[in-house]
Formats: sequence, C-alpha cells, structure tokens
Amino acid sequence: MSRELVKASRVRISELTASTELYLGVHIAAPGLTFDISCFGLDADERLSDDRYFVFFNQPASPEQSIRQLGAQGGDSESFAVALPAVPDAVHKLALTATIDGDGQMSQVASGYVRIVAGGTEVGRYSFTGAEFSTERAVMLADVYRRGGEWRFAAVGQGFDGGLRALLENFGGEALEDEPAGAAPAGAAVPAAPVPQQAPPPPAAVPAPQQSPDATLLAVPVPAGAAPPAAPPPYPDATLPAVPVPPEALPPGALPPAAVPPAPSLPPQAAGVRISLTKYAELTKYTDAAAAGQDWVKQNDKLVRVCLTKGKDVLALQGSMVAYQGKADFAHESSGMLRTLVGNLTGQQLKLMRITGEGQVFLADEACDLHVVRLEGDSFCVGSDRVLAFEAGLEHEVRRIEGEGLPNGGFFTLQFSGHGTVVVKTNGTPVVLPVTPTPETYVDVQALVAWSRGSQVITTAPVRIRRSAYAGHAAESYSLQFRGAPGNFVVVQPFEV
Repeated sequence: MSRELVKASRVRISELTASTELYLGVHIAAPGLTFDISCFGLDADERLSDDRYFVFFNQPASPEQSIRQLGAQGGDSESFAVALPAVPDAVHKLALTATIDGDGQMSQVASGYVRIVAGGTEVGRYSFTGAEFSTERAVMLADVYRRGGEWRFAAVGQGFDGGLRALLENFGGEALEDEPAGAAPAGAAVPAAPVPQQAPPPPAAVPAPQQSPDATLLAVPVPAGAAPPAAPPPYPDATLPAVPVPPEALPPGALPPAAVPPAPSLPPQAAGVRISLTKYAELTKYTDAAAAGQDWVKQNDKLVRVCLTKGKDVLALQGSMVAYQGKADFAHESSGMLRTLVGNLTGQQLKLMRITGEGQVFLADEACDLHVVRLEGDSFCVGSDRVLAFEAGLEHEVRRIEGEGLPNGGFFTLQFSGHGTVVVKTNGTPVVLPVTPTPETYVDVQALVAWSRGSQVITTAPVRIRRSAYAGHAAESYSLQFRGAPGNFVVVQPFEV
C-alpha cells in the first residue's frame, strides 16, 4: 500500500521499502506548459560541487550509473532510477526539480506528484497542485538524502520566482547571460566546468556585455585545442577602456577616442520584494556540519525550527508555536497529579503542549534569545522559566539547591538528562563561564540560567545591595558559588529577573 506524504514531511526509505533500488516518477499536468525535470546530486553543503551529478536531458546519467534519467513512462512525465548503494559518499542529497521551459508560472499546474516505486510497487507518493504556488517558474519537488547513515525522503514543494536562474544559483551553479550565435541554446543548459589548462590563451580581454535579466545559461567549457568563441559586441551603454591611438594612425577628419562622449548608463533595476527579503529566508540546516541535532535548526537568534518525525514527539511551552508546515498536531500535555503538586510547591511547573506529526514547527517566546542544547547521556540544570521546548524522550525532574542565606533555605531548578535536545531561552546574549576548583565562580542568582550537573553549588556570597535599590528600599540579591572539576560550566544572562 502506498503511503501518502504531505508537504514538508520526511520519512526513512527503510520505513517504505527494504529495497535500495528506487524508481522516482514525476508527473505534472499543466495544459500549455512544458517542464524540464532534473536531479541535482549535492554535497554536504548542498552545493553542486561536481557537475557530473547534474542529471538532466542533456546528461542522462551519473558516471557510475547510480542515477539515471529514464524519460516519460507509465503515466509519469519524467522518471529516474536510483541505486542508493552505488551513490558516491560525496553525494549527500538528490534534489528533484522542475523548471518551466518558456512562459508560465507554477500556479497554472492542475495537479502533480512525485512517487517512489520499489520492486514494481508504489510505496510512497507526494501530491501537489498549483494552489500551493503563485508566480514561481521553478520548484524543488523532493529530496532523497542521507542522515545518520541511512537514506530518507523529504517532500519539499518549494518554489522559486526566478525560474531556472534562481534554482541554479541556489545550488551553486554559475548562471551567465545569453551567448552569441554558435553557443548552446537557452533550453540546453550545460553544467559549468573549468577550462582545460592545455587550451590556448584567450585573446585580449573584452568588456563583458550587460547581464540580461532572463538569462539562464550555464558556462560552456571550451574544448582543448579550440579557440574560445568571439566575444559579442558590447551594449550601447557599455564603457570601454580608453586605448591610446597615435594621431598618424587616425583616418583624415577622425576624432581621437577620448573625444567621443560615452552613452549614459542605464539606472539599476529595482531589487523587488523577493530579493529584499532573501536574507530572512528559511534555513534548512546548520552551516556547521559538525553541529548536532539537525532536527532543530535556529532560523535566527529569536526563532527555532524543529522537524517532526513519526514516533519522536516534542514538548513545548504552551503558546510558543508561531508557524508550522506540513502535518502537526498540538495537544495539552498533562503533568500528572504528583508532578503538578511538586511543580506548584517548588515553582518549577511547566505548562506544556505535546507536538506530534510529520512536518516543521517554528517556536519562539516574546523575542527571547534561543539556544539549542544537545544532551548525549549527560545532564544539566536549568530554571523552568528558561525552558522553551525539549524532546519528549528526555528525563526531567525537580532538584533542590540548598544554601545558607538563601530564601527558605534554598531554591529549586529542573534537571534534564538523557539523549536529546533542549531549547533554552535567555534575555540577551549569555556568557558561558568555566567552573574550576580555583578560582571560584560567583553568579547572581537573578541572572543565573543553567549549569552543568557536575558543578557544585557550595554556598552564597555576602549579601549586597542591588543597583536598582532606592532610598527606603533594601532590595537584596544572592550570589551562588560554583565549584567543580574542569569541563563544568555555568550560563549567565545579562539580565536580572
């Protein structure tokens, strides 16, 4: 039975089929439109670092035949055969894309799908319509990617207003303007490749013509032993460098080049709304490949995105969801009678909601700074008012910190342990201080955020008067002393609660 997938959902290939030989079929029904459907083999940075893994109509297979374009068959507009074990380790993602050839936009699509077939049986399908798009001329349909030593499938459905040009630039392709007669036509894009070193040196440099806004060609390599094509004549507003010409070489009555006034340059083209907002685009992965917990990706200092997978629930502060994509269910999380009683008595009660499904959820809380903390079998302590979200599989319990001079003889905090992710929020950018046997570290309890479990809270420092105190107001604050073996830490925020 085929599994129906929704936009932004992700699934392990092993959950769909035990086979590693896949058939990927794409169908797009759009009367009057023609599509170029391609597969990009991307590296760990999601860049097309090897153009031999750009599989399209003009290059229908990768070098080792692990990715092959099969053409239209079985009701599919285009299809690909993928042998997952044969895909080189340098290729981390296979991105299926569709681009409109000519005029049109994705909103004209009546229906479409990407389906996964193994052993002659369809095991998964992602369907879409033009209602999900507007003026886009290209779309990223789906990804087959590696993660944690296994292959997964993601239903993407992400459009691009700029068409093929925007798509190529997104994957690191080099987009140039239309070439003169004799160059490759616009519909036959050729992957960029370096010019062989044996090629003869090009002629003297000629200023490049202005870039055409609709240009979508890639750089065409020059074969060894062949002279590069002649440069096209410059546009009227191109400014040529002045070249001194001897007076005796000029024809009778001719003026020297310096006396010819240059044509006025054209005003720059407006960037447009989409280009203006590019810097705020959604981030899909960490820029640091070594960062742990790829399910949790910070979009900026105030917003975090978590990717939901089946059987891996997330607990988040009630009201912290600001947006979501795909299928996500939100339900009140009951703490149980005992935990509720303890929370009320200690002030460490968490009002949580349980998030399940297969999609992406964006979380934030009153523009606080957010920090993704990954636990790998270790523990750390944090106040309940500093917790935004965490994986449901983590253990958490209330812990009492005792100390002479503290109100009521001590205070309470939450201790998280296990394997998973916790999102901590702070007011402002915090500082992480090392905790060592000497010298001791003292922290204002009002500015304390979190600390490692191995850090010992020994005692309180002398009482001091807060700078916010005023005449007749003896507001006091307490400082905690932290001590421990090297490797321990304490997190302090630039704000006193």
